[in-house]
Amino acid sequence: MLPTPPFAPPYIAVIFVNSRTAQDDAGYGQTADAMVALAERQPGYLGHDSVRGADGLGITVSYWTDDAAIAAWKAVGAHRAAQAAGQRRWYAAYTTHVARVERAYAQPDASDATVAGECPAEA
Repeated sequence: MLPTPPFAPPYIAVIFVNSRTAQDDAGYGQTADAMVALAERQPGYLGHDSVRGADGLGITVSYWTDDAAIAAWKAVGAHRAAQAAGQRRWYAAYTTHVARVERAYAQPDASDATVAGECPAEA
């Protein structure tokens, strides 16, 4: 799995950091998949990255064109219902950060990077 390529700044990143409960994995997965499909159809949605560790800690970053697009997504009824279910059943704790992205970089192949000095792990 590769990270989502950067978009032309500026754009907004919504960073959702959460700790899962052990409840209803199947329901969680179905709802998460449905929310991704729904978000992809929203005006202003650019993409997302999502990871979850074995310990249940997850980080999802969604990328949006502007604050208005985020506000519209937050108001979608199915999204609000999924958030409520998450608070009741799936998340032991969560934090949401919203940030404006001013610069973005990508490197598909680090082998051609030219940097002065040595990496201690490679020395």
